[in-house]
Amino acid sequence: MAQGQKTNNILIRGASRAMEDFKWETARELGIQIPDSGYMGDLPSRMNGAIGGNMVKKMVAAYENSLAAGTVPPTPQVTNVNLTP
Repeated sequence: MAQGQKTNNILIRGASRAMEDFKWETARELGIQIPDSGYMGDLPSRMNGAIGGNMVKKMVAAYENSLAAGTVPPTPQVTNVNLTP
């Protein structure tokens, strides 16, 4: 990937390593062979999309489970859009 194309930044400080581990865990669950180098750019976009899509499904499910259990986890403010004119 070219340097200028990476726009997905980790929003919560300190979560970078955990998100990397989560990505590899999800890839293994889907049966996707992880390259030794860790570089996923040679995989078809369908595979990389499946990893990201399943990560989102798992995060939403975890949040829904916490709501169903009666706990409301704090929702961090992560938008960088200024809504006031």
